[in-house]
Order: sequence, then C-alpha cells, then structure tokens
Amino acid sequence: MKSIIVGTAGHIDHGKTALVKALTGIDADRLEEEKRRGITIDLGFAHWETSAAGGGKLKFGFVDVPGHERFVRNMLAGVGGIDLVLLVIAADEGIKPQTREHFDICRLLSIQKGITVLTKSDLVDRDTLDVVRMEVEDFLRGSFLESAPVVPVSALNGTGLEELKSELIKIASHLTARDSSAVTRLPIDRVFTMKGFGTVVTGTLIAGSVQKDEELELFPAKKKVRVRGVQVHGSSAVSALAGERTALNLAGVEKSELARGIMLASPGVLEPSSRFDVKLSLLKSARPLKSGARVHLHAFSAETIAMVRLLEGKQMEPGSDGFAQLQTSAPLVLIPGDHFIVRQFSPVITIGGGTVLDAFPIKKMPSQTRTEFLKALRVGDFKTAVLARISRRGQDGIAISQLIAETGSSPRTVRSAAAELESAGAVVRYQDLFVEKHSLTALVAKVSGIVADFHAGNPLVAGIPKDTLREKSDISELAFEAALHTGVGAKQLQVSQDLVHLPGRGVVMKDEEAESRKIIEQAFVSAGLKVPALKDVLAGLKIDRTRAQKIVTLLLRDRVLVKVSDDLVFHSQTLAQLRADLGAEKRRSAKIDVARFKELTGVSRKYAIPLLEYLDRERVTKRVGDQRILL
Repeated sequence: MKSIIVGTAGHIDHGKTALVKALTGIDADRLEEEKRRGITIDLGFAHWETSAAGGGKLKFGFVDVPGHERFVRNMLAGVGGIDLVLLVIAADEGIKPQTREHFDICRLLSIQKGITVLTKSDLVDRDTLDVVRMEVEDFLRGSFLESAPVVPVSALNGTGLEELKSELIKIASHLTARDSSAVTRLPIDRVFTMKGFGTVVTGTLIAGSVQKDEELELFPAKKKVRVRGVQVHGSSAVSALAGERTALNLAGVEKSELARGIMLASPGVLEPSSRFDVKLSLLKSARPLKSGARVHLHAFSAETIAMVRLLEGKQMEPGSDGFAQLQTSAPLVLIPGDHFIVRQFSPVITIGGGTVLDAFPIKKMPSQTRTEFLKALRVGDFKTAVLARISRRGQDGIAISQLIAETGSSPRTVRSAAAELESAGAVVRYQDLFVEKHSLTALVAKVSGIVADFHAGNPLVAGIPKDTLREKSDISELAFEAALHTGVGAKQLQVSQDLVHLPGRGVVMKDEEAESRKIIEQAFVSAGLKVPALKDVLAGLKIDRTRAQKIVTLLLRDRVLVKVSDDLVFHSQTLAQLRADLGAEKRRSAKIDVARFKELTGVSRKYAIPLLEYLDRERVTKRVGDQRILL
C-alpha cells in the first residue's frame, strides 16, 4: 500500500475544510473554537483509502491548514511533509492574498505535484467559472501547477468530487513512495494525553518506519523514549511507514517535555545543529535582504529565529537566490535536501525559502572553498557529496558516524558510497575513518618530515616518541594512527615500541660519542656486581653530561645496561651470569637467604638487597619470610 500526504492551501473561507470532509467524510476542524467561529485555526487531519488504477491500495492522508493570515505559522507546521497540494480557490472570489502566500510557500518548499480546485462552483454561473479558470491559469503559468488539472467542485452538492478523486488517484499512482528504509524522522505537530494511554504525539512520518516497542530519540533534547503503541490514520497498527500520518503513544516522557517542532528520530544517528549552510531564494515581492538580518525560520513543524549570513555579498535582491548560512536561536535536526521557509522578522510575512545543503558547516573555511563545496553538494549525486564531505576534512578525515549524521542517510547507504570511493582509490579507510587519498599522502609526508627533523636534531636518540610526534603533527588521534599505518606500509616510517623513526635510521654517533659508549659499557662489565655509581662513570667522560645521559638512555633501551634500582645500574651480561649462578645453587638448595646470597656473590648488603628485589620482580626468586625460593 502506497501512502500519500495531501495538503490544502488557499485563502480563508475558500472551502478547504469542507472539501476535505466531502472527500473523506471526516471533519478536520477538531477545536471547539474552530466549529464556533467557522474557520480553521490549527492543523486538521483526515484520511481516505481507495484502489489504485493498476491495482493495489492507496492511502491518502489529508493535512488541512488554516487560511487566515494570522495562522500562517500553523499552516507552515503542516505543509512541510506533504507529497502533493490541493490549491483551493473559491470560484465566487478568485485569487486572494493568502492564495498567493500559500502558493509561494508551496513553490519555495519545492512541492512538485498538485491539483487546483475551484470550490463553491455552484455559486457562480458557467461564464463566471470560465473567467475564474482563465485568471487561475494565468496565475499558475510557469509554475509546477501550470499543466496540472483544474477541477471545479461543490462540496455542498457533490459535483466534481469524483473527477477530483480520479485525478488524485492518477497523480498518486505516479508518485515515488517515501523511503521507509531511511533514518526515521517524525516532526511532532500535536501533543496530548489520552486517559489510559498517557502521552501521545502525532506527525507525518517523513522518512523511515516506526514499530511498537521501538526506541526513538527526541531532538534537540536527545532523550530516549519507547513507543508503547502506534496508530496510522486513526487505526491501531504494528508499525507505521514513511508517508503516513502517525500517532505514537510514548513511554518515558511527560507531556510537559514535548511540543510542536520537536523531532522524533532513530536513536544515535542524527545530531542537532544551530548552523546551516543553505541555498536561499527570495520572493520577488520581498524587500532586499541584508546579511546579518534576523528572520523567522520554519522547517517542518519547527519554528525559530535565525540570523542570515549571506555568503555571496552583503545584500540579496528580491527574486534572486544565493548561498547563505543560517544561525538559529534553537538547535534543529535538519539534513541535506530539507526545505524551509523564512518570514520577515517584522512585519511577519513570507519572504523566501530554500534548501539545506550542510547542517554541520566548518567555521573557519575560506569563502571561495565553502562556495565550491556547497556547489558540489547542490549539483552532485550522493557519492559526489560524500567525497566532498571527506575531502573538506583534509588530513583529519571523517569518521563514518559523522558522515551518517551529516548526510542524514542510513548507515547502509553511507557505508556503500564510501566503500565505492575506496574501491575507486579516491579515499583511504583506516578503521572507521575515511581520508581523501591526496590528503593522506600529504599527511604521511608531513609526519615523515617531522621525524626527519627530529633525527637531525637528536642524533643520539633512536626515534621520536609517538605522543610527541602526534602533538607536532596537530591532527586527530585516529588520523595520526592512519598516517603511521600508511607510512609503515609504504616503508616511509618504522615504529619500534613507542618510538617512530625513518627506515634504517638509528642512532648516529660521532667518534667521541662512540668512544664514550665503550667506556661506559666497559666500566660496568669489568665491575661485575660491585658496580660504580653512574654519576662517577659519567664524570670521567670527555663529552658533556647531556650527551652522556643520552648514551646511557640508549644503553638502557637496548638492554645493554639494566637499571635495578634508582642508584644501581648493572651490565646485562653480569645479570645473566648471576641467573646462571642461582640456577646452579638451586641444584644444591631450593632456598636462599640474604647471608647465603652475599656469600655466593661476594657483595655487601648495599648490593644484595636491591639485586634480590630485582630478582623477585623478574620471577627468578620469590620471597617467603626472610628467605627466597629459587624458581
């Protein structure tokens, strides 16, 4: 079954609600004040099911909007999710101010399909009806409704209703169904409580699907809720699909925490934002718009104040369009391709609208680069857009989770596009990070250059510590790991424990430094277990203390020397011999005390205790009371 959302548009008292009731049998005016005053104040809803021309079922959901100029903001809360519009014009009055404003809104929201309905046709004669039709056709010329049907009807006597239903079925049969596999998004347009059920919200499911007992997330608060029950067009259901008017009974949230404009979405996927790069269009009837101006922003059921920063000049002229950045006073969840309306701050009239291109603009980005990026998003396909988003992150790359949040597309769709780019060699993947190939090549060269500079300035050090290298590289941790991984794979870098160095590059010593190394090593080899103090050995060298200490560090790193305690350093050969001596002692006795150890090694307590503690750490011995067990 295909679900289609139909919205009404038109001037007050032109018969929108009566038309919906005639088509569906449902009175969309639900408020007592609406019935008393005879006008629609807030959104109304109705539904109608029928058979498609080629078989199958069609489910129409009608969103009836108010026509009074005072309630345009309510109209905007419902018109954002519609698939086709019924532009309602009363035959006895013709085109009126709200006809024009509502029609402008439909064009700005890029609604592509619709029908013009001439209501109250029973109140005029044939000649008048023909004149009104000519006026309407001239008004619609050049618009998306230019070639659409114009159907005269009378909700009072029923004339024209069957023709209108037939045209609805014909158009709906050719509309592409909304994507039920996409990330779920439901803009809330009503909140109420029902006795025995609790908190209930309604909205048009613009993408994805919702099932009973599913977990969703409220935005911008990012609060998790559970779906206790689902209704579609007033009837209980196991699930709701994209394109359906949906009511959800929510658990885990109070009515006071909810309001029109909040977005329900798949958990852990989307992120709210307060900055949006957009393509903005001004109506011909609008005043010039200056950069920095404040406007009322309407997107789906949300409304907030936004500051407009023009990206291509200081002023936008009426009837023109261009790139702009909107900074909203409240965070919203919008994704690329979403449409919006802007209204003048004061007096509040509709002046334009546009399309979201980027919901996560990078703040410090050259104007020309930003404009080129937005052009790529606007004209390219999805894969091109993904590549542009990866490329603009440069050497830092972008995680797959951020790509999903930025595009608003399903994880499967994003991963597939990124995988194709990887296969084509355009990007490189490291774990869940994607980096544009040329950016990664430049990053590896940058890191290699830092390592080379370190070698030049530190010839007695085997390599630069990873943490130091990352800090100097000034990139994210995952991008740094990607650069190391790529550099090692390309044999441009080598990693030894925590040190990074160039291939084949080790410690480079001058003659006096090499001689000093031999002196240090020989001093500890010849001393056996009765080693001298390290400071005394270093004091007798010809080189300065800083270089001498680097040589000692190198000998310790290479395990030529072993630090047993803060004050004692031994040669590795001496310690190896000690292990062998203890192995021979074990054949005589499995236990040894301090006195026996001193006797066996010929050292004083000054050396014996630190050595035994070292042997305990090395699991050569195990202390039990005053004795050690030889392991």
